[in-house]
Amino acid sequence: MIDILKFITSQTQLPEQSVKNTIALLNEDCTVPFISRYRKERTGNLDEVQIGEIVKYKEAFEALEKRKKAILKALEEQAVLTPELKEKIVSAQDLTTLEDIYLPYKKSRKTKAETARKNGLEPLAKIIMSQNANDLESVAFKYIKGDVESVEAALEGARHIIAEWINERSDIRNNIRYQLERFAMISTKKVVKTKADTSTAISARDEAAQKFRDYFDWSESLSRIPSHRLLAILRAEKEGFIRVKIEIDNDRALDKIESRMIRSNNACADQIELAIKDAYKRLLLPSLSNEALQIAKEKADESAINVFAKNLKQLLLGSPLGEKRILAIDPGFRTGCKVVCLDAQGQLKYNETIYPHPPKSDAVGAMKKISSLADAYKIEAIAIGNGTASRETEALVRKIRFKNDIQVFVVSEAGASIYSASKIAREEFPDYDVTVRGSVSIGRRLQDPLAELVKIDAKSIGVGQYQHDVDQTKLQKSLDTVVEHCVNSVGVNINTASKSLLSYVSGIGPKLAENIFNFRNENGVFTSRNDIKKVPRLGGKAFEQGAAFLRIKDAKNPLDDSAVHPESYAVITKMAKDLGKSVQDLIGNTTLLKNIDLKTYCTDSIGLPTLQDIIKELEKPGLDIREQAKVFTFNQNIKTISDLKEGQLLSGIVNNITNFGCFVDVGIKESGLIHVSNLSDSFVKDVNEHVSLHQQIIVKVLEIDISRKRIQLKLHK
Repeated sequence: MIDILKFITSQTQLPEQSVKNTIALLNEDCTVPFISRYRKERTGNLDEVQIGEIVKYKEAFEALEKRKKAILKALEEQAVLTPELKEKIVSAQDLTTLEDIYLPYKKSRKTKAETARKNGLEPLAKIIMSQNANDLESVAFKYIKGDVESVEAALEGARHIIAEWINERSDIRNNIRYQLERFAMISTKKVVKTKADTSTAISARDEAAQKFRDYFDWSESLSRIPSHRLLAILRAEKEGFIRVKIEIDNDRALDKIESRMIRSNNACADQIELAIKDAYKRLLLPSLSNEALQIAKEKADESAINVFAKNLKQLLLGSPLGEKRILAIDPGFRTGCKVVCLDAQGQLKYNETIYPHPPKSDAVGAMKKISSLADAYKIEAIAIGNGTASRETEALVRKIRFKNDIQVFVVSEAGASIYSASKIAREEFPDYDVTVRGSVSIGRRLQDPLAELVKIDAKSIGVGQYQHDVDQTKLQKSLDTVVEHCVNSVGVNINTASKSLLSYVSGIGPKLAENIFNFRNENGVFTSRNDIKKVPRLGGKAFEQGAAFLRIKDAKNPLDDSAVHPESYAVITKMAKDLGKSVQDLIGNTTLLKNIDLKTYCTDSIGLPTLQDIIKELEKPGLDIREQAKVFTFNQNIKTISDLKEGQLLSGIVNNITNFGCFVDVGIKESGLIHVSNLSDSFVKDVNEHVSLHQQIIVKVLEIDISRKRIQLKLHK
C-alpha cells in the first residue's frame, strides 16, 4: 500500500519533510499564498509553484483512493473480492492500472461473450486456450444445444469469450498502449456532404468549414502534434467537418499479441488467432485508441490552459496608472462615444454621449466637450477603448489643446461588455445602462487593471487559445489560482476594494468579502488591521490567512500598510527597541536595517527566511510589484490593412500569446501574427521568454493577405 507522502515525493522529487509539513498546513485549511509567504520555515522555503504541485498530487492521490474504495465495495457486493485481488487494488499507483484490474469485473451491457457463457461455451473456450485438443471439431460438437446450432456457432461463441479474456489482459493492453504512445498517427478526412443537403445548406457549411481546410486531409504523429493543432482538429470534428482516426501498424500489434498467446500449431491455435484479430479490431483498438486520443487531448488542454494562465497573469499584473482622475471614452460611430469622468478612487462623477464621427460628425462640439470636462473634473489622464472607432477617437483627442498635461492611453476593451451586463455591474451602478458601465470599466482598467479585471469571468477576457475547447473545470481552477496569486502578490486596499477583489484574498472568499464590504459601508473605513476582526463571521483562521494581504493606508501602525504579517509585529518592535528607535524610524532606513543581526531574532516559529522577508518589506513597505503605465502611440499613417506594406517597421502591442506565436495590435482592426519561427533566429521553446502580454515592441511586416485578413510579422530586435 502506498501512502500520500511517498506518492507526492515520488511525483515531485521535493524533500520529504517539506512535503509532509505542507500537507499538514493544507489539511489545516491554509491557502497556498499564505503558506508560501508566511510559513517558509515549515515548508523549507518552497515557492507557490512547488506548493501548487503538492496540491495537485494530493488531489490526485485522494481521487485514486476514493476510486479504490468504490471498486473494493463493488467487488465485495459481487462476492468476488479475494485477498490477492484486494492487494492488487490497494497497491495500484495510478488510475489506468486500477481500471485494468477492475475491467474483468465491471458490470457492462450485454456482450457477445456473456451470451456465449449463458450458452455454456466457457468450458470450450478453456479447452481451446489450453491448446491441447487434437480433434477440436469433435470437442466442439458436444456443445451443440439450445441456441448453439452448429460446430461453427460453438467455436464462434468460444472465440467471443477468448476475445474478452484477451481484452482484459493488462500486459496486452499495456503493449498496445506503448505502441499507441510511440507510433500512433492521427489522420483526418473531410466529411462528404449528403445528397439530402440543400444547396443553401451546403454553401453555408462550406463557408464555415473553410477555417479548417488545412485539416481536410491531414496526417501526423499523435505524440508530436502541437496542442493548438490537435484542439483545432477536434473542434473541426465536433462541428462535423472532418472525421478523425488514430492508427498504428496493425500487423505489428497482432504479432505482439500472438507471440504472447500462441504456443502450438494446431486447430486451437487457429481459433486463438481468429479470437486475437476479433479482440484487437472490436475491443482493444477502439478502446485504447480512444484512450490515447483522450490522453493527447488532456496534454493539449494542459498546454492551452498554461498559455491562458500565463497570459492572464501578465494581464492582471499589467501596469496601473494609479489613483488618477480619469476621463474614459468607449468609442463608437452611429451610437456615439460614451464619455465618463472618474475620481482618483474610480467613482463615477459624470457621464455623457458625444458624436464626433459619422453620421453626425460633430467633431468640434465633441472636442469642446472633452476639453471642458477635463477642466471641470481636473482630469489627469484619458482612457480610450480599443474597439470600433478607437483610432479615430484617439486622433480627435490628440488634437485637443488641454490646459494641463494630460496623458492619453488606449485601453483593451476585452470583456468590458461582459462586465457591463453582469450582476456586479448592476449592483455598482443600478441607475445607469450598460454603455455607461462599460466606459467606467475602461477607465478603471487604466487606474488598476487587477482590481477591475477580477470582476470579469477570466474566460471572457480573450487572451487564450481554444479556451472553450479545453476541460472547463481544470481551466476554471487554473484561472482562479492565477487570480488568487496576482491579488495576493499585489495586496489589497481593504478600504477601497470591491467585493470581487476581496473575495480572492487568502482565506476570505465571497461570503466574507461581502461581510467586509457591508461592514465598511455601515461603519466607515478600517483604521487598523485589528478592526478586521470585528467583521461578522471573520474568525481567527480567516484573519491569520488574510490579514497580511489586506492593506490599510495611513494607519496609525505603519506596518498595517505592508506585507508584514501581524504575527511578526512583535519581533519588529523588539528590533526597533534594541536600536533605541521607533518602528516608524526603521521603515525605509536601509542603513539601520542592514545593521540588524537577524540571527539574534530567530525563534522556533520565525527563522531567517521570514526575517529576511521582513527586512525587504521594511525597506520598501507596500511597494507595488507592477510597473507604472506608459503612453503608447501607433503609427498614425496606418489606419487599415491596405495601408501596410511588406518590409515596414511598426510599433505594436502584444495582445495575445499562444504556443505557436503571438498576436500584435499594430493599430488597425486586424492583429498581426508573429509566428514562433519569427520570434528569434534560434529555437524558441517558450514564447513567453521572448515577449509578454501588453509589451510594446517593434515588428517588421513580412506578408499581407488582404483576402483572408492575415498579417505575418517578425519581431524586430
